[in-house]
Amino acid sequence: MQAVPRRRALDARRRILLNGLAFTAPAALLMLAIYIVPMIVLAGFAVTDYRLGALAFEFVGLKNFADAFSDPVFMRAMWNTLIYSLIVIPFGVALGLGAALLVHGTRRTRSFWEVAYFLPVTATLVAMATVWQFLLHPSIGPVNAAIRWLGFEPVYFLSNPQVLIPTLALIGVWQVLGFNMVLFLAGLNSIPKDLYEAARLDGAKNPLDRFFVVTWPMLGPTTMFVIVTTSISALKVFETVAVLSKGRSGSETMLFALYLEGFEYANTGYAAALTLIFLAIVLVLSIGQTLHLDRKVHY
Repeated sequence: MQAVPRRRALDARRRILLNGLAFTAPAALLMLAIYIVPMIVLAGFAVTDYRLGALAFEFVGLKNFADAFSDPVFMRAMWNTLIYSLIVIPFGVALGLGAALLVHGTRRTRSFWEVAYFLPVTATLVAMATVWQFLLHPSIGPVNAAIRWLGFEPVYFLSNPQVLIPTLALIGVWQVLGFNMVLFLAGLNSIPKDLYEAARLDGAKNPLDRFFVVTWPMLGPTTMFVIVTTSISALKVFETVAVLSKGRSGSETMLFALYLEGFEYANTGYAAALTLIFLAIVLVLSIGQTLHLDRKVHY
């Protein structure tokens, strides 16, 4: 008699399991088709000397990875990406927070400033890069016109190797500023007003004191998310380099180097190895930042 209830319980568990599998199967198949299978194919290409359109190729093992770290172009691209990121990440986060605090403190014009700061996020990066190309032009650009009006020589922002990467980085800060501001605004709106009142009663009457006692700790989760997303955006910079400098004057970044090897030079195997190196760097940096910042975040 006890076998019948047990069998019914097992049948119910099987139905629940089958229903769960049926619900998760579309997402699992989609992830398999979009992420897992392409990664397997990419890893397969990375250990061969395959060139786009070639009918035959050979297994070369880790040669492509060894060549990458001895390639002066790719190493320069990594260095340029590092400099770009070291400028974009701190300034993009700090200015995004500053803009959010200013906009959060306004009432009548808040909607206007939110739209104004967020416009670069909605604009096409290629089109805006063309606008920046005009603004920074050495002869007809308004930026150099102002520099000449001040009595200085014009600056060749997009052709001088010494200022090219910092110039692209400042454009990158402009691109991420609006998105970071919106994220920080969401974090500021979620802070309970009672905490500020309690801070005033405890003696934090200065707005700067209340910022460090209440606002900054409560923005911990938002700040962690903003830093990670800004870091990823900085590492995968491509559009501004492709439009403004086209990789000349040693301005290659990691993604632009991948583009050159994979699509301009048709070195598919080598480009696949560079892609895996790039993905590994992004993954390690993102996980490292998350683990490090999560210890300092108050939820």
